[in-house]
Amino acid sequence: MSVKLLVPSIEMRLRSLLEITRRQDEFDASRSKIHPTITVSREFGCEAYPMTLCLKDIMEKKTGQPWTIMDKALLEEVARHNNLSEELMRNLGEKKSRIMDEVLATFSSHWKSDNDHFRMLCKYVFSLAEKGNAIIVGRGSNIVTQKLKNCYHFRIYASHAFKVTSIAKRLDIPNEEAEKVVEKSQKERDAFIHGYFNLDPHDLKFYHLVFNNDKNSPERIAQMIAEYVPAAP
Repeated sequence: MSVKLLVPSIEMRLRSLLEITRRQDEFDASRSKIHPTITVSREFGCEAYPMTLCLKDIMEKKTGQPWTIMDKALLEEVARHNNLSEELMRNLGEKKSRIMDEVLATFSSHWKSDNDHFRMLCKYVFSLAEKGNAIIVGRGSNIVTQKLKNCYHFRIYASHAFKVTSIAKRLDIPNEEAEKVVEKSQKERDAFIHGYFNLDPHDLKFYHLVFNNDKNSPERIAQMIAEYVPAAP
């Protein structure tokens, strides 16, 4: 059973992403106003995507501007297609950032494979975060954007039982199979961060706040994040 079923189709979200990045310029013609960006790190099995949908709605009402949700699937899809890559970066202004160069140089010695591909992903993450009004899920976004003052970082964790039950329900699979999916996927996520950054994603120093998904619903977490993040830094 594919974990891709946990989020909506790529095609629909790609159209939304490109449209929103185009519309954002209408709200920031001067290019001088700073907008906040939110990064969300989560243990596999936590209800991060439902939370980000709720958070996007709250932040759009709070700021009166469109927001973008970017996750692993979208980043990978954009990176695979040159035309999409070019259009996205054109909408983001193809901004050359000294800070981005410093960040990439810091981590480059830890990259073990697919260096060019990963550098491209980092560029998208950093450019989206720098522009603001973005909710970026995973892919080490909280680490890549640590030096950006407009970024606010959050992590969601949960008990093993919660994650297994959640995955079993969402993928409609037995608990025994869900347990294997949770364990395998979490190992892959941890290996990604360790492999490319040589850092521990569980290290709390990277986050402004952390949330226990056992005790907080996606809606409640979204509300608390929205209350914490200012409309403009």
